[in-house]
Amino acid sequence: MTTQDRLYQELARKLIDELAAGKYAVGDRMPAERELSAEYDVSRPTVREAIIAMEVQGLVEVKVGSGAYVKRLPGKEDIPGFNVTAFELTEARLLFESEAAALAATQISDEELEELAKRVEDIALENQTEGGTEEADREFHLAIARATRNTAVYQTIEELWKLRRTSPESALLHAKARFANIKPVVDEHSAILEALRNRDPKAARAAMRTHLSSVLDSLLFATEEKAIEEARKAAAAKRRRYTQAAN
Repeated sequence: MTTQDRLYQELARKLIDELAAGKYAVGDRMPAERELSAEYDVSRPTVREAIIAMEVQGLVEVKVGSGAYVKRLPGKEDIPGFNVTAFELTEARLLFESEAAALAATQISDEELEELAKRVEDIALENQTEGGTEEADREFHLAIARATRNTAVYQTIEELWKLRRTSPESALLHAKARFANIKPVVDEHSAILEALRNRDPKAARAAMRTHLSSVLDSLLFATEEKAIEEARKAAAAKRRRYTQAAN
């Protein structure tokens, strides 16, 4: 491990070594996320990133609501490789796009604001379309980057969006999120648009940070295990009962 390695990469290498050493057989269920987190003293998001990296390499299969199962054992020719994860990508987007929104608030034209309003409408339409893409979401964010009037800023943000598709780890987790019916939130994009309309850099930065922080949360949700999902459902059911009783 080099000093530049992320924790999830170190954990993935350890788990791959355990597979190679015969600790688990093909078809075995890997320990639960909380167990791996405790055993290796890492956060649960770190465990999720490690499992996703192993899934991309075809070593495990993650079954929704059940866990990760060994799909094949690594051979001598297997060399662990890692790409940009969805978590890393979204953290980078949060840093760059929040500041881009603040800069755009001072530069954006009325015509560009009209374009953004149309993109928000398109996002709502795509959310209603079964199997729809998130192209309107991408165009919304790139339009803000263009409004900064800074080519370097635009190209950086455009490259981050390309990584969302070209990095296997990132593409896989975003696909899982889509499968879990997690879609761009219209209200969050509307809040960004409103801050830009007001030419308020501070509000635009805050709205973008709120939005991308929510994206990070949704990615975590998309990889949660069955126990956590059942806990959420139970909590929601309790809230409904309390609401009905109050009425």
